[in-house]
Amino acid sequence: MVATGRKYVFDFDSTLTRVEALDVLAEITLKGRSNKEEIINEIQEITNLGIDGDISFTTSLERRIKLLNAHESDLPILVEELKTKISKSIEANKDFFRDYADDIYVISCGFKEFIDPIVKEYNIPSDRVYANTFKFDEEGKIVGFDETNVLAMHNGKIDCLKNMNLDGEVQVIGDGYSDYVMREAGIAHKFFAYTENVHREKAAKNADYITPNLDEFLFVNDLPRKISYPKNRIKMLLLENVHPDAFKSLSEAGFSVETVNHSLTEEELIEKIKGVHVLGIRSKTQVTKNVLEAANKLMVVGAFCIGTTQIDLDACKVKGVVVFNAPYSNTRSVVELAIGEIIMLMRSVFTRSTEIHQGQWNKTAANSREVRGKNLGIVGYGNIGKQLSVLAEALGMRVYYYDVNDQLALGNAVKCNTLEDLLNISDVVTLHIDDNKANLNFIGEREINQMKNGAIFINLARGFVVDIPALAKALKSGKLAGAAIDVFPEEPRSNGEFETELKGLDNVILTPHVGGSTEEAQANIADFVPNKIMDYMNTGNTVDAVNFPNIRLPKQNKSHRFLHIHKNVPGVMAKVNKVLAEYELNITGQYLSTDNEVGYVISDVNKEYNKDVIKELKKIENTIKFRVLY
Repeated sequence: MVATGRKYVFDFDSTLTRVEALDVLAEITLKGRSNKEEIINEIQEITNLGIDGDISFTTSLERRIKLLNAHESDLPILVEELKTKISKSIEANKDFFRDYADDIYVISCGFKEFIDPIVKEYNIPSDRVYANTFKFDEEGKIVGFDETNVLAMHNGKIDCLKNMNLDGEVQVIGDGYSDYVMREAGIAHKFFAYTENVHREKAAKNADYITPNLDEFLFVNDLPRKISYPKNRIKMLLLENVHPDAFKSLSEAGFSVETVNHSLTEEELIEKIKGVHVLGIRSKTQVTKNVLEAANKLMVVGAFCIGTTQIDLDACKVKGVVVFNAPYSNTRSVVELAIGEIIMLMRSVFTRSTEIHQGQWNKTAANSREVRGKNLGIVGYGNIGKQLSVLAEALGMRVYYYDVNDQLALGNAVKCNTLEDLLNISDVVTLHIDDNKANLNFIGEREINQMKNGAIFINLARGFVVDIPALAKALKSGKLAGAAIDVFPEEPRSNGEFETELKGLDNVILTPHVGGSTEEAQANIADFVPNKIMDYMNTGNTVDAVNFPNIRLPKQNKSHRFLHIHKNVPGVMAKVNKVLAEYELNITGQYLSTDNEVGYVISDVNKEYNKDVIKELKKIENTIKFRVLY
């Protein structure tokens, strides 16, 4: 036992377990009944009325037992089922129940027959479990409960706790108003509304603390816990209508997540970013140096897209902010759109469709060509360019590519040594280059003049890489036979009116930056980026970070993990190890990765150490960020 001067009183249903036990018992006893759902809904409604104090608990109990039609033989099945439904954070902090066993009690309006065997595994003996007991008839059918038990009576928890006469500060942890009444009556000092499984407004609004999980309760009380910092205290802000799967996965992991369905201006973001640990954006929100200066707690930026030019990566690095993006998740979507647009433009489908919409019938083969046997020039032979190469070749196109880096050709694709060589030979030119600022107006009047007369041009890469006035001039003059443009130099922050010189031109397909915007791609991104964010927050892994030393860490094994981000200057690593040595820490593993500007060292240490070491590590000169994980 660890002496704390406190006593901890837990509710059982929807607190220690994720469910109401009598609801689970109903699922067991009513199996096969045609009116099963109707009865279960009625039981749940009665349960909630009793928990919120809207009907007497005695009435609630009587009505539920009558509906259950349960037998003694159902109880072992119920116990086994409840063992699989322990609240996640309770299960994760089993050590707390072991180390503070003498200070922990259960007061529940449930029944000892199923509570005792569950909490026994958490070092809570039967004599510290206060609950009701069933009555059985001679055939073993549950017919009622011990009506003399105070917990069978309205607000019986008050009398129960009063009769226990506990010393020290009494803290009650539960999900319902029936738990709060012990605080209201003055016999408990604090009430924690436990909302991990259900949020009951009546209990929450009267609570001293709202605790979304046991980690928060332990943190508030400065008690040993499984994780160093409750995830619900880590604030995440997702902008630009990021796919809802991202919100779901991050929220279910326990983080506090806010979503905004549009981008924010610099001024708006400066105000919004304060207190935020993780920022999620797409392509429109600009993460500038000014924004980062205001970001007092920011640790991660997640770009739910491929490009990162909207983020000041250098400023992020200086601040110790790690940036992740999604370089592969929407490549297939972009490739499929490119293939579709190549075919539509070569066949003048868009022009013929527009004529039909305007009430004109113009059946003609003029300017309608097969893609088979035509030359496709791919500028930028990366993930997208290579996939496009394979699919285009399958359609019978001859593929040529140009890339500033050496890239291995796939299939029969032919490498061009210069951009001019590719432009001269291609019937279709498609851009798939990155967002390097040096690529401004990569395709301008000079490059367009190098293209074949009547060529098709496609840009699904970046808006600023094409000189739009030069492109419009070439389309109007007939130098180019058609174009598909998905990205523009200036794009609006949200849906609405938009103007471009390309509007209204024949055989020109204009789309609002939707190359990667398919349901599948956005779902993939909403899986990939949150996983990278959570991996960094939970373990310190920086694999696939775009601005930070990449390091893949082993799983923590009964250790605390020190994460130290510092300027990459001589002597910092020596100072880190000197501090660890002075405090005689048992280091179980140490990992280091650096680039020209930043060093990232991770030290796994034995759980037992002098906490002053943390202050000393933070004080080391050139430290950018420091945190502890366990």
